[in-house]
Amino acid sequence: MTDLSEPTLVVTGATGRLGGRVARRLASRGVPQRLLVRTPERAPRLPGATRVRGDYGDRDSVLRALSGARTVFMVSAPESADRLSQHRAFVDAVAEAGVEHLVYVSFFGAAPDAAFTLARDHFHTEERIRALGLTHTFLRDNFYAELVPELVGADGVIRGPAGQGRAAFVAQDDIADAAAAILARPADHADVTYDLTGPESLTLDEAAAVLSEVQGRTITYQPETVEEAYASRASSGVPQWQLDAWVSTYTAIASGRLDGVSDAVPRLTGHPATPLADVVRASRS
Repeated sequence: MTDLSEPTLVVTGATGRLGGRVARRLASRGVPQRLLVRTPERAPRLPGATRVRGDYGDRDSVLRALSGARTVFMVSAPESADRLSQHRAFVDAVAEAGVEHLVYVSFFGAAPDAAFTLARDHFHTEERIRALGLTHTFLRDNFYAELVPELVGADGVIRGPAGQGRAAFVAQDDIADAAAAILARPADHADVTYDLTGPESLTLDEAAAVLSEVQGRTITYQPETVEEAYASRASSGVPQWQLDAWVSTYTAIASGRLDGVSDAVPRLTGHPATPLADVVRASRS
């Protein structure tokens, strides 16, 4: 029997950077929620929130956690060789639990042949959601603006085969604001896909200039060939799928598929999308 006192909105990933932001925004709005996490003890303690254990690949734990749920916010599983199988198992359990609406954090330009290899997992996850007939909302995020400083080497150089391609880096706070707005009134966003971007598309040369100004040091971008990119990272010892993901971060930019600014963030949140400079400045403070 469903416990009618349990919140019917479930948020996954609340111990992470994006899911935690969304959970805190919903709590500040007074929206009751259930936080589905692998380790409930690590989940934030928020007013109106209960914490339940569930692992994407563990059908029984997910079904228990989703009992009586109507809306689910699904962030991606941690990057791994079997992430897609975890996603499929979770989506199947969402459908089996009778959830009415699934809000899924996907990726900008998700496609079976996406240059960014991890975006292919997002495409196939979207397809699984559609195939099961779930009412859905897809948030297709561009690359996170918070990750741009992490591209810089110890010598102040960004190296990669991005050419002069552009990406519309988006702030995680903006994604969380958009997601919270959707989750507060999910029926208004049924079967809609939103491209979430920053306010401008930047080359890595331009991104390096932004970082230089904000951080007060010289940061530059040095293009590599694809072969040079693999060679320079081969000694890391990571598995091939992860090496492919690292290099395709840059080739995806070079491909032009991450270029283009959407108005979804301002339409959903009521405020302008945050420029890269402001994201970096906020992270430093």
